[in-house]
Amino acid sequence: MAPDGPRPSDYDEDDNEGPFGRPLFNDPSVRALSRVGVIDVGSNSVRMVVFDGAARSPAYFYNEKIMCGLGKGLAETGQLNPQGRVRALSALRRFALLAEGMAINPLTVVATAAMREATDGPEFQAEVLRETGLKLHVIDGDEEARLSAQGVLLGWPDAKGIVCDIGGNSMELARISDGKVGKRVSTPLGPFRLLQVSSDQKERRAHIAKVLKDAQSVLKSKGERIYLVGGSWRVIARLDMERRNYPLTVLHEYRMTPKGLDDTLDWLAVADLPVLRGRTGTSAERMELVPLACEVLRELVAQFDPSEIDVSAYGIREGMLYEHMPEKLRARDPLIEAARMAEVVQARIPGFGKKLFDFLLPLFPDAEKDQLRLIKAACLLHDTTWRAHPDFRAEACFDNATRANLGGLDHPGRVFLGLALLHRYKNSRSGSRLEPMFRLLSEDEIQAAEVLGKAMRFGAMFSVGDPAKAGRLIWQAKKRVLELELTAAGGGLFGEVAQARFQSLAVALKASTLVTMAA
Repeated sequence: MAPDGPRPSDYDEDDNEGPFGRPLFNDPSVRALSRVGVIDVGSNSVRMVVFDGAARSPAYFYNEKIMCGLGKGLAETGQLNPQGRVRALSALRRFALLAEGMAINPLTVVATAAMREATDGPEFQAEVLRETGLKLHVIDGDEEARLSAQGVLLGWPDAKGIVCDIGGNSMELARISDGKVGKRVSTPLGPFRLLQVSSDQKERRAHIAKVLKDAQSVLKSKGERIYLVGGSWRVIARLDMERRNYPLTVLHEYRMTPKGLDDTLDWLAVADLPVLRGRTGTSAERMELVPLACEVLRELVAQFDPSEIDVSAYGIREGMLYEHMPEKLRARDPLIEAARMAEVVQARIPGFGKKLFDFLLPLFPDAEKDQLRLIKAACLLHDTTWRAHPDFRAEACFDNATRANLGGLDHPGRVFLGLALLHRYKNSRSGSRLEPMFRLLSEDEIQAAEVLGKAMRFGAMFSVGDPAKAGRLIWQAKKRVLELELTAAGGGLFGEVAQARFQSLAVALKASTLVTMAA
C-alpha cells in the first residue's frame, strides 16, 4: 500500500514562522552577528549550545549539558522535581554568566514538556527570570515538534518522512517534506511519564499502542523513513552499533533497518545493561530510561512500518538555529558550506579548492550529483590538515572527515571522503588502523576514493596558484589513456615529483599516460 503523502494544505508559510518572528538574519543590522546561543530546558536535561555564526552547517562553539531530571515524578505529583529545580536553576545561572562572558546576542531559552505541564512551572519561570535574567519561552508540544523537525532539516535538506523526538515526559512526531514541516502530534510517551502509567508491562504496552494508533491516524505514515531525535534514541542506536560491531561510532546519520533494530531490541531485553553502559560510555541517567524507550520504539516500528530508521544528532536546538536562517541560506548544501568554512579557516591557500575541483573535473565525466558534491567537498578540504605532523597527516585527514560535525553526509559518504583525503597524502592504505571502516564501501567506491585522492595529490602540488594555468587533464576512458596537456608555464612546473604523482594517478586509473604541449 502506498503511503499517504503530505497534502499542500499540510504546509503553511505563516505556520512555519513560529513564535520567534521573522528569521533573524533577514535583518541587515545583525547579519554580521558572530554567534547564536540557545538553551533547551527539557524534562531530563538542560543544555546550552552556542553556534559560531550563521553557517549553514552548525559549528558548535560551546556545548554543555546538565542532567537535571526536572520532569522526574511529574506525572505523579504534577510538579517539577524539587532536586531537579535546584540543579536546573544552578545550570541556568551558570549559562547566563557564560553567555554574558561570550557576548552572546541573541540567547534564546526554550522550555518543553516538564515546564508546560507542571503546576509550579510559572513559579519556576519567574524564579529563573528573577535570579538569572533569562526569559524562558515555554513552548507547546506542537511547537516543540516543529522546532525538532527543523533541526532534522538543518542536517538533511532533502529529508522526507517522520521525525520522532523523544524527551523525558513527551514524544513529538512531525511530518517533513520539501524543506517544510507538516502535520505534528505531541504524545505523552516520554520515559518519565511511562513510569507512572503502570508497572505491568502488558498494560504499559497497550497504552503505548493506543497512543501511537491515535498519532498514526493523524500522520498516516506507512513505509516512510523515520528520523529519531533525542538522547534515549541515541543510546539505543549506540547499543545497536555495539551489537553489530559497527566500525564507526558517529551517531548522526546512522541508519538501521526495521529487522536489524528489532534484533537489537530483543538483545537489549535480556542484556546486562550496566555492563553495556560501561562499554559504550553511557550515563547512568540515560541508561535507566532505555528499557521504556525500547518499548516505545518497538511499537513505533510496528505501527509505522518504516522503510528505514535514521538517527539525527540535530534536534530542537539546531531547529532554533534554522529558525534564524533566511530561505537563501537554508537552500545551501550543509556539507559544502562546512567544507568551505574549514578551507577559509584552516587551508594554506583559501580558494584553491574550487580551482582544484575544476582542474580534476574531466576525470569524472559521468559522476552523478551526489558523487560530485563529495568530490567538491574533498577538494575544499584537501589542505585543511597541513599543520599535522607529516607522519600522521593522512590519518588526521581521515579522522576529520569521519568524525567531524558535518551535515548532509551519511556514513559511507564520510568514509569515502576520509579515504580520498587519506590518499591525498599517502599512496597506500594497506595496514592502516582505519581498515575496518573501509567495509562500509564497495570495492568500486574504494577504488574511486583512491583515484580522487591521488588526483588531488597530483593537482595540489602541480601548481600552487591555479593548475588550469599550467595544463589540463584529458581522460580518454575507452582507451584508458590519461593525458596531460601542458601550457608553456606548465612545462617548467612538471618536475620529477609532479611526474611521479601523475604516474601514480594513472596506475590508480589503470591507464597509460600521454603528456603533450598545448598549441
